[in-house]
Amino acid sequence: GARQFRHTFIDLDALLFTNLSPEHIESHGSYENYVAAKVSLVRALERGSARAHMVVVNRDDAEASRFLSIRVGKKLAYGIDDARPFMAGAEGVVITWRGMPLRMNLPGEFNILNALAAATFAEGRGVAAEIIRSALASCILVPGRMERINEGQDFSVIVDYAHTADSLARAYGVYAGVEKVCVLGGTGGGRDVAKRKVMGEVADAHCAHIILTTEDPYDENPKDIAEDVAEGIQNHPYEYIEDRREAIREAFRIAKPGGAVFITGKGSEPCIMGPKGTRIPWNDATVAREELAKLRERK
Repeated sequence: GARQFRHTFIDLDALLFTNLSPEHIESHGSYENYVAAKVSLVRALERGSARAHMVVVNRDDAEASRFLSIRVGKKLAYGIDDARPFMAGAEGVVITWRGMPLRMNLPGEFNILNALAAATFAEGRGVAAEIIRSALASCILVPGRMERINEGQDFSVIVDYAHTADSLARAYGVYAGVEKVCVLGGTGGGRDVAKRKVMGEVADAHCAHIILTTEDPYDENPKDIAEDVAEGIQNHPYEYIEDRREAIREAFRIAKPGGAVFITGKGSEPCIMGPKGTRIPWNDATVAREELAKLRERK
């Protein structure tokens, strides 16, 4: 969006920087160009009444200094140390914030960082700590983001939008030590070819069994995309099932009690993008519930 100047003439007054990892490199030409496009968003804060502007930055990210170097009225930083001691698991997290324990119904360490970003911003805007604590404690899961699907099955089912290698690894990491069957699409057709093998490598490092399937092929052959992802899978069994529903059904069939099935790449998106702009109505969570119901009936 920044590369296409979509922010031009918008009077931005604040920006939260959470993290940065390689994406859309073919469009930008290089990772450095990609970072520069992100930084240009922050530079927009230098225009206008810069004294009233604010930037909130994750100090733990390698690119943090780039986003803290701009000239604005208020620069705030946060990091995982702000939540210590903490416990992070699949059911939620318990952090220490402003000297007091706080439980949130958000799984994983990455959600701790997201919560700290929101809390730091709110404090910077003068919101009282008690209100921030209450708001964080009442947070519920966002559809398509580590969304747990429970239809009485004896294994966990998680739907998540993860579509970069970094986000995929973080999602899988929440269920470390749990045997995972992973339904993996890869990347959209006609883009991000370089990261496909890397996505396969991440799945290979975390999943006991991998099912490659369609995600958003656009005008590219979905099997070609899957073959690119498969180049990164060297140590665990995988199969290709083009129909996404059939792939999910098979994952449920082979899942073991106490294990987990991860369905990643689309999150809460309402359709699959096909050739010549076609859209197939779709929702991972809905399909997962339907297939789990069928599985229950067969038993």
